[in-house]
Amino acid sequence: MSNIIIKAEGLGKSYIIDHQRTERYATFRDTVSQTIKGLFNNKSSNVREEFWALQNINFEFNRGDRIGVIGRNGAGKSTLLKLLSRITEPTTGKISLKGRVASLLEVGTGFHPELSGRENIFLNGAILGMARSEIRSKFDEIVDFAGVEIFLDTPVKRYSSGMYVRLAFAVAAHLEPEILVVDEVLAVGDADFQKKSLGKMKDVSSKEGRTVLFVSHSMAAVENLCNRGMLLDKGKVAYIGTAKESIEHYLKGNDILGSKILANTKYVNEVLMFNCDNIIASEFEMGTDFTIQINAKGIKEIQGLHLGFFIKDEFDQKISAFSTAMKPLKLLYNSEENNDSYLFKIESPNLIEGKYIIDISVAYKKGGRLEYIENAYVFHILSKDVYGSGVFLNNNFGKIYLNVESTLKTKA
Repeated sequence: MSNIIIKAEGLGKSYIIDHQRTERYATFRDTVSQTIKGLFNNKSSNVREEFWALQNINFEFNRGDRIGVIGRNGAGKSTLLKLLSRITEPTTGKISLKGRVASLLEVGTGFHPELSGRENIFLNGAILGMARSEIRSKFDEIVDFAGVEIFLDTPVKRYSSGMYVRLAFAVAAHLEPEILVVDEVLAVGDADFQKKSLGKMKDVSSKEGRTVLFVSHSMAAVENLCNRGMLLDKGKVAYIGTAKESIEHYLKGNDILGSKILANTKYVNEVLMFNCDNIIASEFEMGTDFTIQINAKGIKEIQGLHLGFFIKDEFDQKISAFSTAMKPLKLLYNSEENNDSYLFKIESPNLIEGKYIIDISVAYKKGGRLEYIENAYVFHILSKDVYGSGVFLNNNFGKIYLNVESTLKTKA
């Protein structure tokens, strides 16, 4: 018996876009005039264009998979979820689904604004094909998860966006669909609810064997929740693999990984990283001293400017930062290249194994940035047995390690 629960073959979705050649605001006189002109002019004032939001999409996912669907804005992620949820029909190809699908694609999906929270729970359950007795058996659990008990008999049109999402997700996750489809809408909830929702999706997949499709721009959330990943780019599948591999391909495609030298800008024209032997490198063992050299033009001629850098992880979370505004540094002048060079020596950084990214900033001391260059350089920290205990620290231990001395203290 096949374990495949979702299958797409040659899937495509196109839309017709009208480019109307009319004024944004038209008076009654303008409308009458355009109508009369149309009677004597056979040429259409509209330009119609076919736009393919998705093209030739093929994939198979198994029961119990947690799939992170990632990609830039406009890549086709939301369109794909709408096709899987049967909200819209494909232009080409077909989708095969085994079991019930519950969707949470935007605030208010599947809810009737005039009905109360209680009534909408039963309405959603009925849409999913559940018997009233099944919904009743899950009712208390849904209300407790959503945390909207005191507003249960209030029309949902009076709910805040956060309350709306909490109840909608609770209904979708607890009414036992075989396939749960969730878009970026969870970002509306607070941090505690997001954490609880990610845990619930992981539970329904790993413990109950259900399949989850999750769209998010948070790479940390995707890596934390998902075991599979699918990268979309301009309406096509760019990569399918593990969640971690898919994230790496996404970051490479956005020029976040692998760039070593900046393009010329007004103030910062080149960034190089050296290890302790002054050899250009991008990989360092944990605890290795290294130096960042930033060559900048014209900074010393402008009073009150400072240069700094930010270290981020591969999910764009800032780890640390440093600026000449914090600690004045000696400016080295390279007469041959007519550049001013700042050297930042970082001694034994306590970073755990992983990929790290450097942003460069040129700013006034009193506030206000002149330049902010994202993803200027990428370096890798390699795993090492820093404590000499036989344990090689990796990214399962977090982002930093501590210099700890441990002593056993006993009573005399």
